[in-house]
Amino acid sequence: MADDLPLAGRGCIVTGGSRGIGAAVVRLALAQGADVVFGYHSDEKRARALAEELSAAHPGRACVPLYAQVADAGEAGRFATAALGHLDRFDVLVNNAGVTRDTLFARMGPQQWHEVIATNLDSMYTVTKPLLMPLVKQRGGAIINISSSSGLHGIPGQTAYSAAKAGVIGFTKALAKEIGARGVTVNAVAPGLIATDMTAAIPQDKAEFLKSLIPGHAFGSPEDVAHLVCFLASDRARYITGQAIEVSGGLVV
Repeated sequence: MADDLPLAGRGCIVTGGSRGIGAAVVRLALAQGADVVFGYHSDEKRARALAEELSAAHPGRACVPLYAQVADAGEAGRFATAALGHLDRFDVLVNNAGVTRDTLFARMGPQQWHEVIATNLDSMYTVTKPLLMPLVKQRGGAIINISSSSGLHGIPGQTAYSAAKAGVIGFTKALAKEIGARGVTVNAVAPGLIATDMTAAIPQDKAEFLKSLIPGHAFGSPEDVAHLVCFLASDRARYITGQAIEVSGGLVV
């Protein structure tokens, strides 16, 4: 049973869980035995449809969508409190919510910069802060922060996004050292080019060029990322903390 359901009995909170990588994490966590509360921001209809589908597929397990504006401390705090209220226990936080506003730095306006930093980096504070002490007090749990290959290597046209995602990695490493003695692991996952709504917007000729840079000549799937996230959330990864693990198909080696 433990091998089939490595997250059995665990409560997970996932931000940005209605689509893409976040939705794949929600699906897999439920399939591995977890109860899940996930946040959405702009598409309530999609979030509720996902929750209804997964609740039907996994009767008896919680799958609850909640509105979450992670860039706002007050809204993030309300989301955290509400999420805890829907779970019998809380063991795993997946900080996945994020946005890109790609443009050359010379053309970037302050609103674009601040939106990207607030959603991708400030949310490490606004979401994690109210959920940290429950994990520390029970002396166990896992925090998984979704960074990006951009945060490891820097991508032209993604100055703000690269800065924010690099900050996520620094946050991860520092927090892992702070709370490791309490039995809580903190890791970052850094996806490369993954087939989501974001990459679907890339023009075909540019997409083919990007694929040519990857040894396998293909974008990854959200499930490729979700499997690593759920592994890090399980006891199988109990001795892994403070790491930034890239899932990019060898885009940069």
